[in-house]
Amino acid sequence: MKAALFLPLGLAAAFPQLGAVPGVTNKHLLKRQQPGGNLPGGAANCPFNPDHKPGVGSTLRFPYGKARFGLPGTGKGGYQVPAPGDEAHKFMPPTDKDIRGPCPGLNALANHNFIARDGITHYTELVDAIQNVYNVGYDLANFLAAFGIYVADGDPITRKLSIGCDATSRTSWNPVITGSEPGLNGHNKMEQDASLTRNDYWTHGGDNFNFNVTLWERFVESNGGEGALFDLPNVAKWQFKRYQESRSINPQFYFGPIGFFQHGAASFLFTLFPNGNDGYLPTTQNTASFYGARKNNEGQWEKVPERIPDNWVNRKTPYSLLDIAANIIALYTPYPVGFGGNIDGKFVGIDFPPYIVGGSSNVSTPADVSCLLYQVISQPFPSSLNGVITPVVEALSTLLQLIGGREFENLGCPFPLTK
Repeated sequence: MKAALFLPLGLAAAFPQLGAVPGVTNKHLLKRQQPGGNLPGGAANCPFNPDHKPGVGSTLRFPYGKARFGLPGTGKGGYQVPAPGDEAHKFMPPTDKDIRGPCPGLNALANHNFIARDGITHYTELVDAIQNVYNVGYDLANFLAAFGIYVADGDPITRKLSIGCDATSRTSWNPVITGSEPGLNGHNKMEQDASLTRNDYWTHGGDNFNFNVTLWERFVESNGGEGALFDLPNVAKWQFKRYQESRSINPQFYFGPIGFFQHGAASFLFTLFPNGNDGYLPTTQNTASFYGARKNNEGQWEKVPERIPDNWVNRKTPYSLLDIAANIIALYTPYPVGFGGNIDGKFVGIDFPPYIVGGSSNVSTPADVSCLLYQVISQPFPSSLNGVITPVVEALSTLLQLIGGREFENLGCPFPLTK
């Protein structure tokens, strides 16, 4: 029996009013697995590199933040990445055998070999790379890796993840039991509707992961052009516009609790991507490099592989879980939006108590946001299924310890290992 089949049960319990609306077909609002096969992002179209080699991490010669083996690094940033002379982390564009996906920051890590160049990564590799390159705090590095593998659909046993398309044959501990593991391309997981630079899944034939140059151009113009900054006010404004557009044109629009995580990822533009050699200003030039955009000889934006800008110096202090939670509130508060989905041409709000009630957010502090994100991770596997998916439940229990479950409890969060 496939563990993946049980995932919608948890969501249905969280959003009961969707199932109560008479005469509607709302499976798209509860479904967390994207279809595979020949659709974009499916297994049939997923690149395969038979020569998988792990990324190169911290070394004695190039220690960076000294994060190794999934353990905490120093937390001291302000150094150049890649360091001069570090050939192991030299930029190389992906081949047609390498997987890339909707997350610019991870694509850049793969193109510089901080995670595996083929796009199949591992929990430990992610935790180390995120700390060493971006100076993300250990708590947030663990949370991001957990989110990618346990929520966005890597494998909870092997702890492997495709940063893009469905590579189940290479990530799963047992494809018959786990079902498909669509990686970061999977819809309504880490990827959601109303992305800053990606299309909605249902409006573009399943292509929710390729960079949309037109959206990027509009993003730049919404900031005031190339000389403007990708700062918090500009990012918040563009997020709100994308939400309005998506909700108006996508009949199957859905914006759930993970939408808060989407706000958190948007904060990377002005917290992780800025260059110390530019005074840590979120300039268009540096942001474009991470997003894989550049001007061609005709002065038009075009897509290129994502890369760390030349002479790039990372942030000095670690970016923690409470830091990102505070920025989520700062991005959301100026333009509060509803949580829910379009049903028969009408937007229907959802409940995710106590943090979202009737489609409206009740979060007001960084601790609230942290608890909400923790609940999103900790809820999918009911304890009643222990006998069927015991390895998965045991892996979930281990996960919650890895991301510091007791620390969340100290914030006042519930601490469930299973439901």
